[in-house]
Amino acid sequence: MNRARIAVLASGGGSNLQALLDHLDALGDARAADVVLVLANRADAGALDRARARGIAADTLREPGDGDALLALLQAQRVDLVVLAGYLKLVPRAVVARFRGRMLNVHPALLPAFGGAGMYGARVHQAVLDAGARISGATVHFVDDQYDRGPIAAQWPVPVYATDFADTLAKRVLRVEHLLLPRVVQAVAAGDVRLAPDGSVVGAFRDGPPDAAFTVTTDADAVAHEIDRALR
Repeated sequence: MNRARIAVLASGGGSNLQALLDHLDALGDARAADVVLVLANRADAGALDRARARGIAADTLREPGDGDALLALLQAQRVDLVVLAGYLKLVPRAVVARFRGRMLNVHPALLPAFGGAGMYGARVHQAVLDAGARISGATVHFVDDQYDRGPIAAQWPVPVYATDFADTLAKRVLRVEHLLLPRVVQAVAAGDVRLAPDGSVVGAFRDGPPDAAFTVTTDADAVAHEIDRALR
């Protein structure tokens, strides 16, 4: 089986990278992709350490806005699919164009709400709380040349409690990110979810019985089961 070759771009500790690696490991021979490259815009990003510990090629993007340099790194590793996992820089347009339909980002809210330039980390969760939202969640979307505006591939809800602070909500959303992102990456790599030429998303979360509904729960096993069912 020819597996897709993934590059992961990150800015921080790399917990979403680790979740992706763990999920692909668990799939074993059924996995549709392998992570072959990890890039970060900070030399001290923990994601680089996680990659090197696994023997995965890792490097620092000294000029994140240099599209030619980034393309050269991706082409050197014959990358098929790019995953932005906590990557805080805008990807150069030339790279976005080259990987149209083959670049995914995870965002810690239900886009198009609470997204855009400057909306990351605790800022997102505080904005959710300030707005009085009762439901937040995680979004995985195809990347275009604007922050958090590409076509949505999948979303999953997370309850917001009256007792929440930004950090408590962040932890609950992050657990769902760790479940949703790897499964969407696998589905895209396998061809089960894709971006059509007209910009629409074909695949999971598009078909189902009319009475189907997500369960808003914090139970990780239940969420994982429902995501797996929705992505079939």
